[in-house]
Amino acid sequence: MKHLVGGISSAGRALPEMDGQSLLIEKAAGPWLWDRDGRRYIDTALGFGATLLGHNPPEVLDALRQTQEKMMMPAYSHALEEEAATLLSAFTGELDKVIFVNSGSEAVHLACRAARAFTGRKKVAKFAAGYDGWFDSVAFGNAGTPDAEMSQPVRPEKEGMLLLRYNDFTDVDRLFAEHGDIAALIVEPVMANAGCIEPAPGYLRYLADSAHRHGTLVILDEVLMGFRVHLGLTGHLQGIDADFATVGKAIGSGTVVAALVGKSAYMAVFERGLATRAGTYSGNPPVCAAVIATLTALKTRDYRQLLSQGDALRQKIINGCRARGEALCSTGYGSVFTFWRGDAPPLDYRQAATTADKAWSLGLHFALRRRGILAMPFAFGRFYLSFSHDVAVLDTLAAGCIESITERPE
Repeated sequence: MKHLVGGISSAGRALPEMDGQSLLIEKAAGPWLWDRDGRRYIDTALGFGATLLGHNPPEVLDALRQTQEKMMMPAYSHALEEEAATLLSAFTGELDKVIFVNSGSEAVHLACRAARAFTGRKKVAKFAAGYDGWFDSVAFGNAGTPDAEMSQPVRPEKEGMLLLRYNDFTDVDRLFAEHGDIAALIVEPVMANAGCIEPAPGYLRYLADSAHRHGTLVILDEVLMGFRVHLGLTGHLQGIDADFATVGKAIGSGTVVAALVGKSAYMAVFERGLATRAGTYSGNPPVCAAVIATLTALKTRDYRQLLSQGDALRQKIINGCRARGEALCSTGYGSVFTFWRGDAPPLDYRQAATTADKAWSLGLHFALRRRGILAMPFAFGRFYLSFSHDVAVLDTLAAGCIESITERPE
């Protein structure tokens, strides 16, 4: 009898069996994963974006080892926590106050708590089909659920959480006309878990400006996209004036860390006792050492080259498939993207839900896996690239994708 529920602790990480065998990973390094039988795979999930430097970067491992030899978990403050916060805030602009937590879900929860405490309001708005963590309230309306479709005339609401249509300017106006008591608006700069749907020109700025006009604070959910397209917040590149931001994944190279960053005036609710925060493991020494080592390493990396190589890879796969009679397109950026069947990529969730093909995505997963490439098996899955994916790996990945897609996995 197996004692691990479902064979894994997070359902989102589960892969289907192939030929009656489950996949168990034994080792990771750079762009590679090895299973228990010693077979090597190119990884395109990369801890769902958590290993931007590649798996097990030596500089981060060294920092972890040195810190673990000194201390694992004191109950009290330590110097690495402030050092990590100082370094992180150097890349987040006016959002210069930091609280470390253990997961992106915690960071979003803490941001909502702070916004409610500051404004005295209770409601929060998020995007239909957006993913902002797995806690009860923000898990409402995730991609693939009926609520995400927003097909009814009445705006979906659950436990004070309201849903909003992404890339719909008119729905922004309707939201604030209907509700004058919204504490915060949570926005991902890219709808990553709905298939990397990109924002329409001017949409995010319009959204943030509208929120502020109505006294609503803006929470930028950058747990996935933060530090992925440049050394900082993706939302800042797109002109969002945010009051809080949540970051995680890429800042810690796979260690268990996330953070809430925010403007001083709003983060002061914690120091004034208006909102509580806790967490035995929040900001522990090893993860702070990993954050410092990761951000220090990212300062030396060439983001332009990563994005350029990723965009070239996407186009190479699209062109190769079209040359073989298979229409293909893509959404996202050079370091995180989604492939879609057809010539026109979706512009919003309704189009994405219509275009998504679960059977095709699952078949593609198996076809790639047989060729030594691991990719997400579900319809809104993403391909991630890291700084460790060199030209040879990308060439192998391109060839494997073209072959797998054009054999028409069904």
